Amino acid sequence: MGRYCRHNKNLTTNARCLGTHSTNKNMIASQNGFNLKYSEDSPTESQISEVSGCAILEFGAPWCGHCQAAAPAVKEVLSELELPHIKVFDGKGKKLGRAFGVRLWPTIILLSDGQEIARLVRPTHTHEIKGLLTNIK
Repeated sequence: MGRYCRHNKNLTTNARCLGTHSTNKNMIASQNGFNLKYSEDSPTESQISEVSGCAILEFGAPWCGHCQAAAPAVKEVLSELELPHIKVFDGKGKKLGRAFGVRLWPTIILLSDGQEIARLVRPTHTHEIKGLLTNIK
């Protein structure tokens, strides 16, 4: 049985969270729980590095078939949580995606205090996303 996060009683995990589940309030691409839209107004690398606590950073595009296929599983898992979901519209010439070495969409990155601790590429099932969340320490 998993433990509850000390910051958010809705987040159950097999490990404990390191942070406070807060992000920069000015970050348009961020929303707690499931974030429906990929934002072209993406945060900068420095804004991401300043994120405190745990967050999900997702790269993709609204027209991407793999992103559309992954959306129901991502929504099912993240809708139950109060984790910030930063959803970034990625593509050619987009600096943030290149900084994180994104090559395929969707790429979902688990952050802890602005640092990558795990990633998942092209998930299709809820168990894959839940597995990513077990990396929360």
